[in-house]
Amino acid sequence: MPRTQRNDNFIDKSFTVMADLILKMLPTNQQAKEAFAYYRDGMSAQADGEYAEALENYQEALKLENDSNDRSYILYNMGLIYASNGEHEKALEFYHEAIDLNPKMPQALNNIAVIYHYQGERAKEAGNEDEGEALFDRAAEYWKQAIRIAPNNYIEAQNWLKTSGRSEMDVFF
Repeated sequence: MPRTQRNDNFIDKSFTVMADLILKMLPTNQQAKEAFAYYRDGMSAQADGEYAEALENYQEALKLENDSNDRSYILYNMGLIYASNGEHEKALEFYHEAIDLNPKMPQALNNIAVIYHYQGERAKEAGNEDEGEALFDRAAEYWKQAIRIAPNNYIEAQNWLKTSGRSEMDVFF
């Protein structure tokens, strides 16, 4: 049974009905509509914590989706799942693929920076000061890119860039 038929609460059912109506009325081909249906089911499964099911739906959506912008969001969501499961290297792969397709995706840039920052902290805790600093520098570069695209976002990152001396940007906010 498709996930769209299993939603139990009113809001999920309402969203599903609206999404199905929009999908039917979209002036696009059947393949794009199927890709969107898989993407929508993937998002629903992801929201429910059903990551394996979400990944299956996203993989099917990727097989059908031709639009690079839409593909970037599918890849981004796959990266979110791997990051939440602690598979940081795999998450980085998906985030980078998403950015390759959509360079103006600050949320993917931010998530890459978060992973590099986390890895930098772990390296320093393990006594690898130079490796930790190199990872912090990588994080800083990605945060700067994200902030250039979305200057009012990522306030904590902006503060970290300032306090760590890794910012040569004059205006953040």
